[in-house]
Amino acid sequence: MKLLLIGIVIMIVFLLVYAIVPTILIRMNSWGILKRTESDAIAITFDDGPNPIYTPQLLDLLKKYKVKATFFVVGSKVKRYPEIIKRMSEEGHTIGIHHFQHVSSWICTPSRLKKQLELTEQAIAECTKEKVIFYRPPWGHFNLFSLLVSKHYKKIMWSHIFGDWKVEKGKNGLLEELREAAEPGSILLLHDCGETLGADPEAPGYMIKNLEIYLREAIDHGTKFIPLKE
Repeated sequence: MKLLLIGIVIMIVFLLVYAIVPTILIRMNSWGILKRTESDAIAITFDDGPNPIYTPQLLDLLKKYKVKATFFVVGSKVKRYPEIIKRMSEEGHTIGIHHFQHVSSWICTPSRLKKQLELTEQAIAECTKEKVIFYRPPWGHFNLFSLLVSKHYKKIMWSHIFGDWKVEKGKNGLLEELREAAEPGSILLLHDCGETLGADPEAPGYMIKNLEIYLREAIDHGTKFIPLKE
């Protein structure tokens, strides 16, 4: 029993030192990361895709309103749906890394994290023939070595996150929260895939419906939108 207790204490200390404390410090102090831009426009970003059902619908919507966005994609899904990534690139959107599998940096060794980045960069570059610049870790999780391992990329967080991975948020509250997130320089985080842990598979459909209303209203009021590469 005593050995078990010691083991649990060691695991908790390790988790704090390797994962939780670095994440808190990096995000609180904005060490090596960007939470807002210096532009007078808003950057809309999407995580967890591509999804064969919802990402094409989202691209249709963005094309309709002539809005360029940024997609942080999962490398294994890029390999499955390369045509969607090619379309993103051809239509002027920015594409960044969101790990090869949707795994937290908290459970990645430095070598595994490096592999997650390299495999995703390779998958994206094969589709776009462009250099991959941007990186956002799943759940915004960092570890003790994240900044060193990802030093070749620009790390992007967000100024506004909406919980749109749940259907309930899409039914109640998402549109109003989008309307309130109108400050120039904001980086908005939404999700075009509901296949990750804790997400509802149908949630992106509700997000897209709310986003169309928001874009129509925002553009009518003169709001500008930019992809992060600008």
